[in-house]
Amino acid sequence: MPLLPTLAQQRHPLAPGAAQRARLAEVPVGRRFEEALAGHGLWPLHATGIGVLQVNLGKRCNQACHHCHVDAGPARTEVMAPDTVDACLRVLAEHAIPVLDITGGAPELHPDFRRLVTTARGLGRRVIDRCNLTITQLPNYRYLPAFLAEHGVEVVASLPYYQARETDRQRGEGVFADSIAALQDLNAVGYGQPGSGLILNLVTNPVGAFLPPEQGAAEAEWKARLREEHGIVFTQLFTITNMPISRFLEHLEARGQTAAYLDRLVRAYNPAAAASVMCRDTLSVAWDGTLFDCDFNQMLDLPVDPTRPQTIHAFEAAALAGRPIVVGPHCFGCTAGAGSSCGGALAS
Repeated sequence: MPLLPTLAQQRHPLAPGAAQRARLAEVPVGRRFEEALAGHGLWPLHATGIGVLQVNLGKRCNQACHHCHVDAGPARTEVMAPDTVDACLRVLAEHAIPVLDITGGAPELHPDFRRLVTTARGLGRRVIDRCNLTITQLPNYRYLPAFLAEHGVEVVASLPYYQARETDRQRGEGVFADSIAALQDLNAVGYGQPGSGLILNLVTNPVGAFLPPEQGAAEAEWKARLREEHGIVFTQLFTITNMPISRFLEHLEARGQTAAYLDRLVRAYNPAAAASVMCRDTLSVAWDGTLFDCDFNQMLDLPVDPTRPQTIHAFEAAALAGRPIVVGPHCFGCTAGAGSSCGGALAS
């Protein structure tokens, strides 16, 4: 059985963001992230605009994955209030932000999920649903594949691996079987099928303290195996790096691997990936409306630069579009190797 968080750990983060930052700051890694950026003319790092509004609807989830950087789970109670959902929609209506990226937890558990999707699509925005797949197998959520297809929502579905052992080790016994059933349901309504226009991307992270494989080669392997063994098709595979925060930080510390993992990330620093990090084009909204440069900073309680609006209710496009990005040692996770983002690898 996988070492999943207890209910008590699901109710309360394993360590507050400030405590995690302090622990990371104590690890000797050779150089600061700011120094790595400066060495290639990238410091100070600034946003280049707001192309993506990423909205975290809360920490409630039907799963409690071992490496979850959100510390999400069934016992978490944090959910976005209706007036904050309204503020997100108001920002989309009043500003030319092309993409709404909905995440969680399991965002589909939020009572305003359908309203958020339909309103954003009505505004002509591209909508992404970051789905854990198994949510679609629960009785009250069987409607999701047809609903998402009806509204042309892009699905980014998380799946640790194309085999059961690795997936269940990270996410819990039986998760792989439910995930395969969910992918087959999504395929049945057109997702991933050539010519359908319905995008189904899979996202995977390593089950361990190492960097993900090369994305292109991994995608070819995944497509072949899932098609041959389960008849499943999908659009793209995104590979992401495990970030040394939240539950994965606890995983590293319990095994005495924190320093070695951070050193691995630092040594793999890629300036090409650093130039393209997702925070430069993304604004992240926490469940309580606080604004962050990315959802990793969100989990470390590192809001946007204090000279800029701090909540979605106080949104000012001009002040936020070119904001200085708040960074820390965890940012080496996004810039190691081919780089890592919510859209997969960043560079060759």
